[in-house]
Amino acid sequence: MYEIDFSVPRTVYFIGIGGIGMSGFAQLFRELGFTVTGSDRTKSKITAHLEELGIKIVYEHKEENITSDIDFLVYTAAISPENPEFVRAKALGIPMMDRAEMVGQVMKNYSTAIAVAGTHGKTSTTSIASLIMLEAGMDPTISVGGMLPAIGGNVRIGKSPNFLIEACEYTNSFLKFFPTIGIILNIEEDHLDFFKDLGEIRQSFHRFAQKIPADGTLIINADIENYEEITAGLPCRILTYSISDNSADFSACGVSYDEFGCGSFTLIESGRETDRFQLSVVGKHNISNTLACLALASLFQIPAGTVQSALSKYKGTERRFEKKGECNGAVIIDDYAHHPTEIRATLTSAQNYPHKTLWVAFQPHTYSRTKSLLPDFAASLALADKVVLADIYAAREDDPGDISSKDIADLLAKNGKEVHYLGDFETIEKFLEKNLTPGDLLITMGAGNIVEVGESLVNH
Repeated sequence: MYEIDFSVPRTVYFIGIGGIGMSGFAQLFRELGFTVTGSDRTKSKITAHLEELGIKIVYEHKEENITSDIDFLVYTAAISPENPEFVRAKALGIPMMDRAEMVGQVMKNYSTAIAVAGTHGKTSTTSIASLIMLEAGMDPTISVGGMLPAIGGNVRIGKSPNFLIEACEYTNSFLKFFPTIGIILNIEEDHLDFFKDLGEIRQSFHRFAQKIPADGTLIINADIENYEEITAGLPCRILTYSISDNSADFSACGVSYDEFGCGSFTLIESGRETDRFQLSVVGKHNISNTLACLALASLFQIPAGTVQSALSKYKGTERRFEKKGECNGAVIIDDYAHHPTEIRATLTSAQNYPHKTLWVAFQPHTYSRTKSLLPDFAASLALADKVVLADIYAAREDDPGDISSKDIADLLAKNGKEVHYLGDFETIEKFLEKNLTPGDLLITMGAGNIVEVGESLVNH
């Protein structure tokens, strides 16, 4: 396998440079003195930012984009072996690696490499940890899977030996990482277009935990069913946290919520009540995420006052319960939730947010996820008062013809829920503009482009 020599900057080409993860590392390599170029299918805010930094991008995958002066090439997991740039690079003998392999090599350059894993909550937890580390003056290099206002985007280049990143389990990408500290937030059924079942997913997380060296630390949510299976035989230090079990190393008591649903709690550390913390983001799930970060902060002996200062500044990332504006006197929030557990967490949080009627406009993400978790989607969406459904966002998949958003609608209607399967965005916008009333709360929800509906309504 090609080894990147970071002491000798070379020329690197990124296929799919506009992705949220790839773009961050394109910026990192540029900061390190490498000559960075790349390609993507379409222009976006992200590619515009990269071009402002002086990175040359082409917007069509063509074999002539790949020239012999490229020293190595990085590609996303979504790139097909038939991609003309991929084929050309292979023919020229240019060293190639996928994003996960590249990230793994980057991590080796940092003495403290923190990887945040879990079926969901990675972006929020990485963001909270980022602000705590920044507040503590640790000057970390950060790669986060969302736009974090505190760092002006999805990447921050630090000068210290501290590195912080999300670690995704899809296609076992995180098994190519080299963390010294790992965090596992939760383990549930997802990405069943790749994994066979939950057992295989749990096995993958166990293998991720095994990547942590003996002098490293694993922070794991004790609320994960049989979490001891994941930690079995690990030589590293293990810290547990829990939102419900006070026997964990880090847990919470005296949980309460303000008028906007933002939580506060008293930390119980090793069985002893310590400090009280107030969050500026909504929901029980963010209390759980914060407990993971408090466990991390303990490793670096960061004072409680510093942590609270960071928590006060954390207002969330883009597309995580993000207020977009109002329409007809109704508040419009956007949220990235695309897994039933995430939907449940977001809609439960919304119950504590001022509202008359809670609407959700949901766009399912991938056919395989919708089909495999269909009853769970219906059950979680039922927490809203009224549900509007868009067509499934295909992402990387082709339509198999045996699943659609109508299947979710049918289950909801069968259980007496008011549901409207409207399909396209234009129809959804017109319907909502007609039916939203003052005091309502609308959440546009999904990992696709449903955010555009809310933004359009706000701009009307």
